[in-house]
Amino acid sequence: MTDDRARTLSYHSVLAGRLGFYGILTVGVGVLIVTGGIDLSIGSVVGLCAVLFGLLLNQQIPAWQAALLVVALGCLIGLIHGFLVTQLKLQPFLVTLCGLFIYRGLARGVTLVQLGINEDAAALKALLVGGEGEAGRNQLILLLVIALAVGLLLHFTKHGRYLFAIGANEAAAKYAGIPTERYKILAYVICSGLAALGGVLLLLDAETVNPTSGGSLLELYAITGAVLGGCSLRGGEGLVPGMILGAAVLPLLRGVSSFNKVPSDVEYAVIGMALLLGTIADELLKRGAGRRE
Repeated sequence: MTDDRARTLSYHSVLAGRLGFYGILTVGVGVLIVTGGIDLSIGSVVGLCAVLFGLLLNQQIPAWQAALLVVALGCLIGLIHGFLVTQLKLQPFLVTLCGLFIYRGLARGVTLVQLGINEDAAALKALLVGGEGEAGRNQLILLLVIALAVGLLLHFTKHGRYLFAIGANEAAAKYAGIPTERYKILAYVICSGLAALGGVLLLLDAETVNPTSGGSLLELYAITGAVLGGCSLRGGEGLVPGMILGAAVLPLLRGVSSFNKVPSDVEYAVIGMALLLGTIADELLKRGAGRRE
């Protein structure tokens, strides 16, 4: 194999891994955005769960059990978010913004050292991430499996129709007899549960995680991917295939930025501009549709 071909395959492998990773987070927050919610704590949940996964591995807990515990914790976080939003009527923006700081602080509080994986986690890494020479491929396959499950839920079941109805008009959905609070909580559980899975993948892929910076700003990637994929921040709109396509833009932007030697700090400005343009496009399309009606 020539050096150029090896570099090309390596680049495609990295690209597939990034798409799988960002896509999982994007699908999670996409479900939430469909209901009209938002989650700004995704990156901190990823970081906290990656740190806790590493701590559990250091306690010699089997890797698959540790992963399940961490994902369960993520679902619990989503349950708490949903409870605060539906029962205490707090704004999702404020609830998850507070969560952003709380979970990052907890990650730093439990340890200040970088954590890594052990030999027991190697088999789980090979399953979820991929082995030598195929790293990234399995993350993409995992994304497709999750996207298929979420797509069936959203687009082919009454539960998905309920989620869309809540996002389009929550008051009307409530008058129609839909248990809106229950379904909003479900959306938060899905979002945080997939963020926790992202924490597991982060540690398995990178093999180390820093409690201070692990998962930092990943909520930006996830929300950008969902918006670029057609999810309206007003709620009530979004397709799972669109979410995947929106998530695919993010690693491409990073790849273009790296290829053109754009500084990593400026990279976030590029992503922010992409989110702004996507939001502007969504607003213009909404206004155009309103005039046609």
